[in-house]
Amino acid sequence: MKMNPNLLGPIEPRKVSILGSTGSVGCSTVDLVARYPENFPVQALVANKNWQLLAQQTRQLHPKLVVIGDVAHYKDLKNALSDTRVEITAGEEAVVEAASYPTDWTMSAIVGAAGLKPTMAAIRQGKMVALANKESLVCGGRLLMQEVKKYQTQLLPTDSEHSAIFQVFENQHCETIEKIILTASGGPFRQWPIEKMADITPEQAVAHPNWSMGTKISIDSATMMNKGLELIEAFHLFGIDEKQIDIVVHPQSIIHSLISYIDGSVLAQLGMPDMRTPIAYALSWPTRIKTPVKRLNLVDIMSMSFEAPDIKRFPCLRLARQVIELGEGATTALNAANEVAVQYFLNRKISFLNIPAVVEATLDSIANFDIKNIDEIFHMDHLAREKAKMICQGKNINKARYVAQ
Repeated sequence: MKMNPNLLGPIEPRKVSILGSTGSVGCSTVDLVARYPENFPVQALVANKNWQLLAQQTRQLHPKLVVIGDVAHYKDLKNALSDTRVEITAGEEAVVEAASYPTDWTMSAIVGAAGLKPTMAAIRQGKMVALANKESLVCGGRLLMQEVKKYQTQLLPTDSEHSAIFQVFENQHCETIEKIILTASGGPFRQWPIEKMADITPEQAVAHPNWSMGTKISIDSATMMNKGLELIEAFHLFGIDEKQIDIVVHPQSIIHSLISYIDGSVLAQLGMPDMRTPIAYALSWPTRIKTPVKRLNLVDIMSMSFEAPDIKRFPCLRLARQVIELGEGATTALNAANEVAVQYFLNRKISFLNIPAVVEATLDSIANFDIKNIDEIFHMDHLAREKAKMICQGKNINKARYVAQ
């Protein structure tokens, strides 16, 4: 057993793989792993398009396997690493194979529904999977949790909110939990006049006041769809009724989530808004490691505020609660339509207020059905994406409905 002076306790070397290593969560994971090379030797790195950064990470961490999802960049990556012995592959199938590469701990941080198959492959290793791809649970929560149980995999949530819940959740006494309280920053438009929100630009929407995140997640935070997806994720992760999950806006992002117990006790996890904290907890679980994260000083913070979310301003929260009752066909459609709408907004083809309108119009026009396997998830995903594209291109979205409600 090796000791590192930065560790709070001894930890056996843990082989790790990082799926989505060039994204925001992936880069934070790389930063932590690089600080403990003896404790966390890297087996595989996977990225989608950013071959330049993937090449840099490969030279830094010396993995055995690197995969670029976009085959168009295979030669670029191959040439950049021509003087190394690392195995290099490319394509969607190669990404799934990388998720099956023998390892002890896998970070699943591929954004969107594209992360579902790799996440399933990682779970079937029966080891530890750190889950940052919330869409996997949104689209296939029941199926995914069945696989977790079947393969006795330790699933470690790395969203700051779900990590907070995981840290204070009394698994041996679930019956004593009254409710889970997810906190939300409210994003950059929490206090904007609704009539001005139609003019929001992509640049304004990605400028999150507290967190440094990828583009898509930043847009989801601005619409609060991110919190809607986290609501669905918590429903599957912790096996609690949707009505027992509350959402409260906490602009300072210091309290990351809370659990209320039947005796009146409320347990919370606090910390500065830095994704390296929940990632580090998952990386070293069940112990803890030292991180370079800025330490919380309550005197400096001085005060924290809380408010109920404005459903009129953020209809995505209402849609997320509605689809939970309808099942995984509806949650898959919700996620797919949102991904399409966000991309159209980023391309300046629809307005900010059109995003929830596209999602709701898609849900209204798709026939829901029970999901029995992963192929049916992707079938529904395809149907919803095509319908959402038609709606975006049709320019008949009634954005005014959200101002009037």
